[in-house]
Amino acid sequence: MTRTLLAAAVVATLLTSLPAAAQFQRPEQAIKYRQSAMALQSNHMGRVFAMAQGRVPYDPKAAQEQIEIVAMLNKMQFVAFIDGSDKGAPTRAKPEIWAQRDKFNAAIAKSEESVQQLVTAGRSGNLDQIKAAAGGVGQTCKACHDVFQAPAN
Repeated sequence: MTRTLLAAAVVATLLTSLPAAAQFQRPEQAIKYRQSAMALQSNHMGRVFAMAQGRVPYDPKAAQEQIEIVAMLNKMQFVAFIDGSDKGAPTRAKPEIWAQRDKFNAAIAKSEESVQQLVTAGRSGNLDQIKAAAGGVGQTCKACHDVFQAPAN
C-alpha cells in the first residue's frame, strides 16, 4: 500500500509538472526529464514483468496500477525529445532521432500502441493477456533503443 501511495505521489508530481515540461529552458533539462521518466517507466515495467514471469505473486489490482503508471510515463518521456536536446548533458540519444524524425515518430506511435494494448490487458485482469502485451511493450522498447539509443559505456 505504501508503494502504491508513493507511486501515486510521484505520478501526481510529474503530472503537475507536465505543462511546464513542454517549455524546457535548457537542453539539459529536457535530457534529465526524459531520462527520469524512462528510469521510472523501467522500474514500473519491471514490476509488471515480475508478475508476468511468476517471480512475484500476481495481483491484478497492483498490476493494473503499475501499468497505468507505465502508460503515463510513456507519454511523458517523449515530450522531452526537443530540438537541441541531443547535446547539453550526457545522453545516449543518437542523432538519428533528430535526423530521421519521421522514423522516430513512427517508433513513438508503435510505443503508444503497445502500451495501450498493455493498459487494455491490465484492465481485463487476465494474466495471459498481460503477459502477451508486456512482451509486446518490451519488443517495442528494444526496437526503438536498437535504432535510437547508443550503447552504454
